[in-house]
Amino acid sequence: MGEEVLARRCRAATEFGTPELTQLIDDMFATNHMAKGAAIAANQVGVDLQLFVWDMTDEWGTHHVGHILNPVLDDLPPDQRTLLEEPEGCLSVPGPYRVVARPDRAVVRGQDKDGTPIVVEGRGYFARCLQHETDHLHGRLYLDRLTQRERKSVLREMAASQDEVFARRAARSSSAASSS
Repeated sequence: MGEEVLARRCRAATEFGTPELTQLIDDMFATNHMAKGAAIAANQVGVDLQLFVWDMTDEWGTHHVGHILNPVLDDLPPDQRTLLEEPEGCLSVPGPYRVVARPDRAVVRGQDKDGTPIVVEGRGYFARCLQHETDHLHGRLYLDRLTQRERKSVLREMAASQDEVFARRAARSSSAASSS
């Protein structure tokens, strides 16, 4: 929260297949794993690039792992989706969760690390994940979908729990470093 790169649209990826891009994707998976997240966007690790990775299991037990560059969400017709109100949290807003309304289905189009066009479709929690991360790359946090009152409540709760959340993350990072 508060980092400028989180509040603006990220730049489109124009170079593909580079060792640097592969390393960034690997580092993002490691960061997401250490933070016990479902997914993470490049701007959440300070990189101005339209890229996110995911490694999560949906409510039906399906494990989803992947990455996408330059994602664009399809605008699905109302008869192909249902609005679900579910709790949502964010690695950039450590601690609190709030109910956010999002469609139960998402289709996102973009490219893989080699520039090959890909289409990723998700339902339920995975759809929420795809939408949440695409929001990040457009400079939006889930807080931006809340009322002003809810947003203030989240910020208070985040401030109260931030030290504890960061201490847990540091302990996991330290533990992982000592075991490798």
